[in-house]
Amino acid sequence: MGLTKTEIFTAEQNRLAIMLKAMAHPARIAILQYIINANACICGDLVDELGLAQATISQHLKELKNAGLIQGTIEGVSVCYCIEPDAWKLLSTQLGSFFGAYTNRKNCC
Repeated sequence: MGLTKTEIFTAEQNRLAIMLKAMAHPARIAILQYIINANACICGDLVDELGLAQATISQHLKELKNAGLIQGTIEGVSVCYCIEPDAWKLLSTQLGSFFGAYTNRKNCC
């Protein structure tokens, strides 16, 4: 696999790409939706909710956390996760700007 040459892109472009790459799996979208809909920290409810193995869910949570989209706290033997509000706001703002920059030009290919 070739180099991605991330150094030629802005920090904002690289950060957005990292967050979107972490979200690019249906299980991770489902996890994020579940956390958002619960409007609270989630501690172990995901196995029953999603029907995936604990190890699989743990790997998806790790990817989301590494991308900064969620944050976790250890409470006894369980880890509780919630949306990382600053990252979520940044993602929302950047995607809004990204999609808002396009205007439909009728005379384009």
